[in-house]
Amino acid sequence: MKKKREYDMIMLTKLNDNKIVLNCDQIESVELIPESKVIMMNGKFFIVKESAEEIIEKTIAYNEKIHSFHTDR
Repeated sequence: MKKKREYDMIMLTKLNDNKIVLNCDQIESVELIPESKVIMMNGKFFIVKESAEEIIEKTIAYNEKIHSFHTDR
């Protein structure tokens, strides 16, 4: 059985339903226009379907994943 791939970054959906994967450490801000305009540190931006709250939740989950450590050593 093939294991489902987990992504290390957050996956968002553009307005044309294409999926994009972004490094959430590079997000500078999110504007609500009413869609979410994700502005990156390099000045590029992406308009996505997810709400600001969803983007924040995905970012928190990502950060928990990469900053967690195993206690079963």
